[in-house]
Amino acid sequence: MKKKVVLAFSGGLDTSFCVPYLKDEKGLEVHTVFVNTGGFSDEEAKHIEERAFQLGAATHTCVNAVEDYYSRGIKYLIFGNVLKNNTYPLSVSSERFFQALAVLDEVKKIGADFVAHGSTGAGNDQVRFDLVFEVLAPQVKIIAPIRELAWSRQQEIDYLRNKGFDFSWEKSKYSINQGLWGTSVGGVETLKSNGTIPEEAYPSQVTDFGVERITIRFEKGEPVALNGEKMTPIEFIHKLHRTASKFGIGRDVHVGDTIIGMKGRVVFEAPAPLIIVKAHHLLEKHVLTKQQLYWKDQLATWYGQLMHEAQYLEPVMRNIEGFLDDTQKYVTGDVDVELRPYHFAVLGCTSDYDLMNSKFGEYGEINKSLSGQDIVGFTKVIANPLKIYYNIHQND
Repeated sequence: MKKKVVLAFSGGLDTSFCVPYLKDEKGLEVHTVFVNTGGFSDEEAKHIEERAFQLGAATHTCVNAVEDYYSRGIKYLIFGNVLKNNTYPLSVSSERFFQALAVLDEVKKIGADFVAHGSTGAGNDQVRFDLVFEVLAPQVKIIAPIRELAWSRQQEIDYLRNKGFDFSWEKSKYSINQGLWGTSVGGVETLKSNGTIPEEAYPSQVTDFGVERITIRFEKGEPVALNGEKMTPIEFIHKLHRTASKFGIGRDVHVGDTIIGMKGRVVFEAPAPLIIVKAHHLLEKHVLTKQQLYWKDQLATWYGQLMHEAQYLEPVMRNIEGFLDDTQKYVTGDVDVELRPYHFAVLGCTSDYDLMNSKFGEYGEINKSLSGQDIVGFTKVIANPLKIYYNIHQND
């Protein structure tokens, strides 16, 4: 009997190449697993399944991991207002752990000897997949054909054609990763430090050149209503994406340090994540204390960094999640946002827990809880250590 391999399969060029390669060159029985983390419709998932069988897969499994991805990942990226390098909402890096975990479940279910993925040897995803398999299933051997062969995309296309699979790869010059928390696009333009992809390469095209105002309702930190219409957070993300993507909102270029030590550059489109994070952050500025905001920033930055670098299994992640959960107790209210072509603005918010409550005063106008003389004394107290320092160090 042939030994079995479970392949993380997306239907793109790299993983399509892996099916006949693993089957014919490695002599393995290939079982493909497609893990939907929110970027594909049922029709697209069906097309991916058809392709897997065309290529020679013995079985194909489609796993819907959206709920797991949101509740154990995205929710904490919202709570932490996580934007790597103040730019990137971890659109791809945040979903890989959950995809790898779903693939691993299939490995255990069928008793496979091998697990495979289509990552190259030059990016982050190889580490993200490998680490999950290495920690949770060290007895299963990992195969990464693209990494091992170091072939070009054209070589993969030629191999498939020689095998009789003449699929259309007109978009193969761009590597597109879609998920609930945004889409990344990589291509020849992102391999250098200047320039960007053409307009037509973005997944969503601009169709609305007007102005639209929306209201986002948060309850305990989670988005639960758009313009008064209640929905689940997952439904909210999908609806906000449809609303904002028609303006071309959420496009940007992320430049960062990869896990393996290189600088990386990728274009992304994430209208819903960027709007949600900015709106959530504004609401927090009104309902959390100065110290809560400060320490949230510190821990959330580490949380995003660890998730990006494949460390989701590190126990400290659960500790930080506990802290983030606790901070969201009063993050409830409505935030107004204005949408325009290629741009959005967070306008203001209302909340029963707003610490900018006018009964204590109005900034720059009047303070109802302190007198002017109180401020004079307060200033003298905080000035005292500085007066001592400069009295001793008069030349500084």
